[in-house]
Amino acid sequence: MEYGTSRDDVGIAIRSAFLRKSSKQKFSLFALIFLSIFFLFLEAIDWKIVNQIRSLTKDTIYRGSLMVSYPTKGFSEIISLGNEHINLYEKYNQLKEDNKKLKSDISRNKFLELENSQLRKLIDEKSTSSINDKFARVMLDIQSPYLNSFIINVGGNQSIKNGMAVLHGKNFIGRIVDVNYFSSRVLLVSDLNSKIAVLVEPSGSHAILSGHGEQLPTLEYLSKSLDIKEGDKIYTSGKEGIFSPGIPIGEVKIENKIVKTSLFSDLKQVSFVKIRVEDKTK
Repeated sequence: MEYGTSRDDVGIAIRSAFLRKSSKQKFSLFALIFLSIFFLFLEAIDWKIVNQIRSLTKDTIYRGSLMVSYPTKGFSEIISLGNEHINLYEKYNQLKEDNKKLKSDISRNKFLELENSQLRKLIDEKSTSSINDKFARVMLDIQSPYLNSFIINVGGNQSIKNGMAVLHGKNFIGRIVDVNYFSSRVLLVSDLNSKIAVLVEPSGSHAILSGHGEQLPTLEYLSKSLDIKEGDKIYTSGKEGIFSPGIPIGEVKIENKIVKTSLFSDLKQVSFVKIRVEDKTK
């Protein structure tokens, strides 16, 4: 009984609230109902003018929705473009690092190939050299306008002594002038302090090969009676008893009537040398 009473009270309250609405609110409600019925009626009517209005209305709505969606799509495309740019930049940096590493590996491989080639030549020389000859690596290349020398990685520990001849391949390039236990200094023929007794062939003329630093060594104390020509070969003479005779050094090059020597070995390209152990000062 009480349940029925409460339900009636709710209905009465709703009717009372509706009746208390102002005339404007009532009109708005009836207008909405009327418009809803009117649009449903228009949707059911198959008139040409109505269909055209309906199509125009739908097109307007669709175009409006499309225009409204442009900012959202544009913002999404900007974000996507930004992400692609970031990824592209990261890939560029990665490729740059890979390229740098690849160039470093190529350079290292070329260096190893060059060193391997030099070591092969050294092995070939060692197989045909005297059993007493010693081989060494150039540790330091001391070059200046007038002073030229090498520091090599053998010394007293390999029975190296002052005055021994130093060769690059078969060519004479200098002599030992300072010996430590694990290293030695080689005075090159281009050094200002280098004076080597030589023999010029085929004339058989004796001379002194004098170093001039960066300039080509010159032949001094040549006999004027002998005919020296460009291209004549120059060898150690062995006259002073310091070096074995007949070690090739270079060939004659005449410039402005000055007899110079073009060395057979490029002193700037020497990495390994050979020391004639039997050639030593008395």
